Amino acid sequence: MSKKVMIVDDEPDILMTVGQMLEMCGYEVIKAKDGKECIEILKELPSNPDLVLLDIMMPDVNGWDVAAKIKENPEWSDIPIIFLTAKGDVMSVGMGNLAAEDYIVKPFNIKDLKERIDKILNKGVSR
Repeated sequence: MSKKVMIVDDEPDILMTVGQMLEMCGYEVIKAKDGKECIEILKELPSNPDLVLLDIMMPDVNGWDVAAKIKENPEWSDIPIIFLTAKGDVMSVGMGNLAAEDYIVKPFNIKDLKERIDKILNKGVSR
């Protein structure tokens, strides 16, 4: 059974590009255009995604708040999160590494992103 990765980003190009790359690598992809939609989708899914790729700077509900909602919900708290964001300042990177399994700054290398996703999913961090 293929692993499910949820991509949460308000940039359509990121959703399309990263989604296509992950699908080509055999992952099942779930896309959310913002934090609010991410939470709505998580509530409706029959099973949790194996990993969430999460942007920080989004309208309405930002990535920090989404990560907090995921981690405080007992049904979702074991879902690994990778922040994929343009926020590259030292404070954001430090906080992100505490709040998530990984922190990747845009622009990113697609091969590096895939390797980091594979590393987290294959080391048993996921359910």
